[in-house]
Amino acid sequence: MIELYGISNCETVKKARAWLQAHGLAHRFHDFKKEGLDPACLDVWLAALGWEALLNRRGTTWRQLDDATRAGITDAASARALMLARPSVIRRPVVQWADASYSVGFDELDWQRRL
Repeated sequence: MIELYGISNCETVKKARAWLQAHGLAHRFHDFKKEGLDPACLDVWLAALGWEALLNRRGTTWRQLDDATRAGITDAASARALMLARPSVIRRPVVQWADASYSVGFDELDWQRRL
C-alpha cells in the first residue's frame, strides 16, 4: 500500500492524489496537519531522504519565520525540531512506496518509474 503524507489543502498534494487515483493506485493519505506528525515517522524520513530534501524553503511557512529562526536551521537536529513544531514546513508530499522506499515532492516521471 502506498502511504502519502502531506496537507490536504496543498496544491502539490492535490495533484499527487489525483495522479494516484487516475492511475488506479490504492493509497492511504495522512494529513499531518490534522492527524499530527509522529516523531518516529519523521526520523525515518530524515534517514531516508535527508533534512535538506524535506525542508521546504520555498513555502509560506518558511518565509513567515523570522530571520534568526531560519538562520538557526543548520543541521538535521535543528531541522527536525522545526518540522515537529511546524509540520507545514515539510516539503510535500512525502510518499512511502509499496517497496518501502521514500520520495518527496511530486515528479510524474519518477512516480511512473516506481510503478
